[in-house]
Formats: sequence, structure tokens, C-alpha cells
Amino acid sequence: MLDVAVIDEPSAAAVTLEPVRARLLHELAEPASASSLAAKLGLSRQKVNYYLRGLEKHGLIGLVEERRKGNMTERVMRATAGAYVISPSACGPVAPDPSRSPDRLSAQWLLAVAARLVQDVGALIGAGAKAGKRVATFAIDGEIRFASAAERAAFAQELSDAVAGLVAKYHDESAARGRGHRLVVGLHPSMSPAQEGRDGA
Repeated sequence: MLDVAVIDEPSAAAVTLEPVRARLLHELAEPASASSLAAKLGLSRQKVNYYLRGLEKHGLIGLVEERRKGNMTERVMRATAGAYVISPSACGPVAPDPSRSPDRLSAQWLLAVAARLVQDVGALIGAGAKAGKRVATFAIDGEIRFASAAERAAFAQELSDAVAGLVAKYHDESAARGRGHRLVVGLHPSMSPAQEGRDGA
């Protein structure tokens, strides 16, 4: 079972966005049968089986075991991941594209860069899983409180200069066996749970 799986197929994305199937995915973090899920969700076993078939078709759940109960066989299923992320690639041509308006001070551009990050890392995770290899990544996540907009601008400039210096130091275009890496640095106002849904600017 993966910690996080990335969904890049539009049909699979649509399945996970359906409320009942999303609830079933959540419940199937632990193995369960259609009958036990039906009792928990207040649905018929036939209805639950219908939803489960859709999830299984897209590889979102898998068979753990089959149990014989009387004259029938009960299938015990489990989610293939603890959480799922829908890749922007599932949106096809309407997915965000950072190259359309490369304005590093634009929140829309930051969102497009973040979308590309999800898409790229998702594809790498998929390829790594098939090859039986881990993906080499690194991330920093933290918060900083600025006294003023001027302080924030000064920080952004110093950060840009520092990153540019590190890139110049370590980038080797002539390295025949080297591998390119994408660097993403973002800065945005932090949001507390109480602020979600409100303007955080």
C-alpha cells in the first residue's frame, strides 16, 4: 500500500470525486468486505459492490483475500494507497501551464508551477514504482513572519540571489552522466484553518 498515489487518468479522477466512492476509499484504508461496508454506510451490498467495481477497475482498490461464507464467496478489498492526489495531467489541455505567463510575482503562476510539480513528481513516482526504485527528492517547508511588505521583498531578493549563486556553483551542463533536476521555490501567505475559504493575501 502506497502512502500517496497520483491519479493521472480523467476517468479515474472522476471516480474518486464521486462522494460515495470517496467515502469507500477512506473506509478501505483497512481491509473490508462489501457487506461490512454496506452496514457502515447504510447502503445495500449490491450498491456497494457496484461502487467497488468502479474503484477496482481503475486500480484504486485491490483484492486482499476471498472468504467462503456458506454458498457465496466474500471478497475483502483494500485501498491501494492511503491518500490520492489528482495530477493536473488529468485535466488535459486545460491543465495549468507555467509557460503561459511566467510572472514570478503572480499567484496564478505559482499555482501553475505547483501543478507542474504535482504532475512531474507523480509521473516520477509511477515510473519509480514500476522500476522498483525510490525517487530522489528534497523539500523544505516552513513559515516566516515578515514585519512589512518591504521586508518580504528584501527576503525574496536575497533568496533569489542565494539560489542563483548555488545554481551557478553546482550546475554542470557538460556532465555526460549527470541528470537534470527541477528546483521550485515558492513563497505565499500562510493560512490557518480558520482562514480557509477567506482571502489570505
